[in-house]
Amino acid sequence: MSNTSIDRWAAFRVEMPVTKTWAYFDHAAVAPLSGRAQRAILAWAEEYAANGDAHSTTYSREVGRIRELGAKLLGAPKEEVAHVANTTAGINLVAEGYPWRPGDNVVFPANEFPANQYPWMNLAALGVEARRVECPDGRIDWGRMAQACDSRTRIIALSWVGYATGYRVDLDEAVQFARERGAHLFVDAIQGLGVFPIDVQRTPIDFLAADGHKWLLGPEGAGLFYLRREHLDFLRPINLGWHSVAHSSDYARIELNLRANAARYEGGTWNMPGILGLGGSLELLLEHGASAIGERILQVTDQICERLTKLGATIASDRNPRHASGIVSFTLPGVDPNTVRRHCLDRGVVLNNRAGKIRVSAHAYNDDADVERLVATLT
Repeated sequence: MSNTSIDRWAAFRVEMPVTKTWAYFDHAAVAPLSGRAQRAILAWAEEYAANGDAHSTTYSREVGRIRELGAKLLGAPKEEVAHVANTTAGINLVAEGYPWRPGDNVVFPANEFPANQYPWMNLAALGVEARRVECPDGRIDWGRMAQACDSRTRIIALSWVGYATGYRVDLDEAVQFARERGAHLFVDAIQGLGVFPIDVQRTPIDFLAADGHKWLLGPEGAGLFYLRREHLDFLRPINLGWHSVAHSSDYARIELNLRANAARYEGGTWNMPGILGLGGSLELLLEHGASAIGERILQVTDQICERLTKLGATIASDRNPRHASGIVSFTLPGVDPNTVRRHCLDRGVVLNNRAGKIRVSAHAYNDDADVERLVATLT
C-alpha cells in the first residue's frame, strides 16, 4: 500500500473519535458517529437551546442539501430521494403503498433481516402471498428464487449485503432477474450503502432504503429512501402530513396537492439532529468515494480473514471479490460466540454475534493496529 493511500486512511481515522478507546468492528450493527456527525448534532443543539426556531429556515435548507448528498451517493436525481426514519419505514412505504391485488406475491430470501420480511408478510390480509425462499449459507440462490416466481410476482425484495455472513449481491444481476420476470426490485441497502459504489441510473433498481446508523456513520433514526421517478404516482403515499404537499408552508390552505418529488413521503416534522448528523458523515464518505472505501474495506477484511484462518477459525463469509463485503462471519472451534463477545468488550474490542457465529464488520478507518488488537484478543 502506498504512503499516499496510508495517509488517506489515516486522515479518515482522525475523523472517528471512537478510535481513541476502541478497536471497533461492529459497523454492521450500530456504528460510532463520525466526528463530523457529532459536531453537526452538537451545533444544532446549541443553536436551538439558545434561539429556538428563530433560524429554522437555515436548517430547512440544510435538509434539502443533505437530501442532495444522499442522491449523489446513489447516483440519483435529488427528486427521487427522501429522508426516512429508518430502513423499516422505507420498506413499508413500498409494502403499504404498492397497488396490490389479491393473488399477487412478493419473493424474498428466507434469511433476510426481519425488517425485510415482516412488512411483506403483513400483506396477507390483502391477499398477497409472501414467498420466503431458502438460500443456504446466506448466498442468493437464483435458481430457487426463480422457482418461487410466477406471473403474479410483483416485487423481488432482497438485501444488497446480507447481515449475517455479509454476502454482497450483484445488483446488476438482481435487476436483470426482476426484469425478466416483470417484477419490481426492492433493495435493503443498509449494509452496503456508502461503502460500495452504486449508480441507480446505470443499475435501474426500483426502490431502495437504508438507515444511516451503520456504514454511513450517522445517528440512528435518519435514513434514505429512493424510488425511480416513474413510480412516483404509482406508489400510493402513506403517512401523509403537512410536509407532503407542495404548499407545505401555507397551513391554512387545505388542498391535497402532493409534492412532485419523493419528499412527498416525508410526511411530518423532520428528525433534524439526525438528518444533520447524517449529512456530516455523508460529506466525509463522499470525499473519499465509495469505490475507494470499498477497496479499502476488502483489504482490511482480507487481512482479518488471513489472520483468523491461522488461528484455526472457519470463515463462513463468501470472500470472492464479487460478493465479499465488510462483514466477516466465522467460528472458532470449541468457543461460544457470546463468550467471545464479552471477552473482547472487556479488552476494548467491539464485535458481535449473528446466527450462531462471530461477526466482525470493519470500516475503512480500521488500521493494522486495530487488526492486531483484534487478533491478540481472540488469541
